[in-house]
Amino acid sequence: MIVVTGASGQLGRLVIESLLTRLPAHQIVAAVRNPASVADLAAKGIQVRQADYTQPASLDAALQGAEKVLLISSSEVGQRLPQHRNVIDAAKRAGVGLLAYTSLLHADTSPLALKDEHLATEALLQSSGVPHVILRNGWYTENYLASIQPALQHGAFIGSAGAARIASAARADYAQAAAVVLTSPDQAGKVYELAGDVAYTLAEFAAELSRQSGKTIPYVDLPQAEFKGALVGAGLPEPLADLLADSDVGASKGGLFDDLHQLSALIGRPTTSLQALMAAALA
Repeated sequence: MIVVTGASGQLGRLVIESLLTRLPAHQIVAAVRNPASVADLAAKGIQVRQADYTQPASLDAALQGAEKVLLISSSEVGQRLPQHRNVIDAAKRAGVGLLAYTSLLHADTSPLALKDEHLATEALLQSSGVPHVILRNGWYTENYLASIQPALQHGAFIGSAGAARIASAARADYAQAAAVVLTSPDQAGKVYELAGDVAYTLAEFAAELSRQSGKTIPYVDLPQAEFKGALVGAGLPEPLADLLADSDVGASKGGLFDDLHQLSALIGRPTTSLQALMAAALA
């Protein structure tokens, strides 16, 4: 039995889709805060269990009988560590055979502030005694695709990544990798650095957007404070704008680049191209 936490989220749903191609539905558990949000998964025969990262008793019930667990990192930046500790502790009490955790690309050397809670969680795993595998996910290409419409509207794609190369991949690529790891033997102790096969600069991203949209969209590189201000002005909550601006600056220092090709090796195919993902987003 494999339990996927945070299964109602974008990554979690994709992991379950991928697991369904490898396992019968009754061996998959979707652990979610609100079971009603995944009624479609229950209709496919997947077990749905209520689980809240802040409520240890719910986690004990959700992980009962689990052989393997995927801990998808909490979306509540700043609250992640205590929430992850609750899941790790519950996995230990349940005697889980393998806990997989979605961390950050090169978390041990990353210049992104986002790394702090991931590294602390990795340290918790090390000290817990629970057999575990670390999936250090790089950037989702979707993080940048979300800015396509504002870029088309304002005639420019903005960021703070300079000329750094970004090896992003589709969320579905990372989800498939997680499903492969969860259904493969001898994974405990491994650390995977997962990123896209083909890296690009944000100027190249803007050039591809220009080509596909038929509009001239230049990349405009901004200082971190200006980029954050533009994101807040566009309606993003300040903590999220701060995180995105810091991540772009981290990218400018090489934080989102990797050329190990461990992701494509795991999924047995090239990672999904920027061109294909952008075409789908524009469509």
